[in-house]
Amino acid sequence: MDVLVLIDKLDDQVHNAKPVPLTDQVRVDKEEIYDILDQMRATIPEEIKQARWIVKERQEMLAEAKREAERIIKEGRDRQEQLISQEEVTRQAEREAEDILEDARAREREIRLGAEDYADEILGTLEVNLSKFIGAVQRGRDRLAGRDDDGAEEER
Repeated sequence: MDVLVLIDKLDDQVHNAKPVPLTDQVRVDKEEIYDILDQMRATIPEEIKQARWIVKERQEMLAEAKREAERIIKEGRDRQEQLISQEEVTRQAEREAEDILEDARAREREIRLGAEDYADEILGTLEVNLSKFIGAVQRGRDRLAGRDDDGAEEER
């Protein structure tokens, strides 16, 4: 289950709880709260696993891009060496080799930047979700402890 859904459930539990007469406190079903928290504990590691998988995939994509760039560079150098004996052909080979090298470098940069952007987007989403989760848990704890929004204990 998604962490945000669980946060909403926890928030609903607190908002829909029965008020304690003559106080700002509410009564919540402890077992339901613990059940939601247990579900959150089970869900968050999965999201962290997904983030780690994304980072690993990014690293593999970068390694593949580097291997591809090295292969293309080697291809260009090999081709250049074959054509070195002929003066006019040599000049053209040098131009083509440089073009191949430039294309390989551009492709490697493009793949690397794309992989980094993707990983950053996923990690950013995870960061936002975790921040919301922490905020919801803190609000729930504050309500359970009878604190007001300023963090001070309310008079009983």
